[in-house]
Parts: sequence; structure tokens; C-alpha cells
Amino acid sequence: MADDGAAARQSPDNGGGVQPRRMTRLDRAEALRLLRSVSLGRIVFTERALPAVRPVNHLMDGDDIIVRLHDGASLAAIVAPADATGVVVAYEADAIDPVTHLGWSVVVTGYARRVTDEGLLARYAERLRPWVECPPMNAALRIRPDLVTGARLSG
Repeated sequence: MADDGAAARQSPDNGGGVQPRRMTRLDRAEALRLLRSVSLGRIVFTERALPAVRPVNHLMDGDDIIVRLHDGASLAAIVAPADATGVVVAYEADAIDPVTHLGWSVVVTGYARRVTDEGLLARYAERLRPWVECPPMNAALRIRPDLVTGARLSG
């Protein structure tokens, strides 16, 4: 009987065989650097007391993650009261090859607050392009990373 654990730690090579791979943890700086290298991720939040996940595009402003909002979107419900620290969310992005299963994954957990500064909103609107036709961007979320974890899968 084959060792299922060994199979999970291997990836195909071009010759049809397998090569071992390993997972290494990423430190905070490297994880945020990798997050800056992609524009697509998934935000995890609470909707009607249940966990919800939505794919979104993002940009980085320093170490903060900025996500576009528009009226009618479920993400527009993520609004903290003015006196609150924010709403806890998670954000995940990755770049993993579908054939070799090599690459990286980063998960950020932190507080999300609505961006209210009109100048910042205008700057973000220029850089955050929607994937589908939707109303103009009228709001954005800023996620301040608290817990940053990540892993690299390498051969």
C-alpha cells in the first residue's frame, strides 16, 4: 500500500515521476511582499452571523490591504461603528501552480474599516479596477494586518 503522506509531499516533474517538496513558513515581511505581487485574493467576513468568502481585487497601501466597495455588494455590509476599532476579517491570496502545486499562500487577519477620506478614495478608485461592470467605486475597506501568516511550497 502506498504512503498517502508521501504522495501529498510530492509533485509531478516533466518526466512523469515525482519530486519531493517542502513547506516553509514565511515571515511577516516576506508574506506582505508576496501579497503586493498579486491583485486577487479572497476576503472572509461575517454575513448574517455566518462566515462568507468573496473573491476581490486589492491593492496595498503600505502594509494595509485596500479592497473596493460599491452599493449593493455584500461587502458593503462590513461597516464598523464610528467608535469601534473595526470589524475582524481575514484576507487570503496565493500563487500556486495548478500542475506542480508549488508556490505560496498568505493569510492576513485584522480589522477592516471603511475609508472615508475623499482624496484616498479617488486615488484608490484609479488603481482598483472592477472585473465586471458595476457602479462607480464609492467606498473602500482598509484592512490593517494584525496576524500575518504564510507558507511557501517549494521543490
